[in-house]
Amino acid sequence: MNTRRKRFVLTGALTSLLVLACVTINIYFPAEKVESVAGEIVNEIRGQEKKAPAENNVEKDQSFLFQKTIFVVSVPAAYADEVTDVSNPTIRSLKQSMKNRYSTLKPYYLKGVLKEESDGFVSIKSEAGLDLKSKRSLRANIEAENSDRKKLYAEIAKALKIDQSQTAQIGEVFAKEWQKPVR
Repeated sequence: MNTRRKRFVLTGALTSLLVLACVTINIYFPAEKVESVAGEIVNEIRGQEKKAPAENNVEKDQSFLFQKTIFVVSVPAAYADEVTDVSNPTIRSLKQSMKNRYSTLKPYYLKGVLKEESDGFVSIKSEAGLDLKSKRSLRANIEAENSDRKKLYAEIAKALKIDQSQTAQIGEVFAKEWQKPVR
């Protein structure tokens, strides 16, 4: 019975040690920052510039102090935009490539031929009405587009210092922007 008790205590101690040794690693994902970056990049690729802020109707004879107050109040907004600006040579190159390709893909979006998936990639919804040459060209463009998107998501992860294992989450955030109606 003494060995049985020793085994029980040893097993209990070992189990406790294993439970205490387990460490949960929490990897932070900056969703808001990625959402902001996604909106800017998708709008740039699609040629939909940011809406310019409404101009202040400031009369010319207003005081110098009032004009300086407007400047001080508007500066923090400029710094806030700067924080989400993610760019490096690879990202700029990918955006340009995607922007150039978008003009070819846009008519297919408008016809309902293309579909934006929830993972941040594009697919063919329907090839009805397309001839063989158009189908082949469209498939090649989609393959190139999805390749560029995969690289873009990885580069954004690097730029924002997000673990590469979370690249799929970046794609999901971008998907929400890509799925907005094409204009």
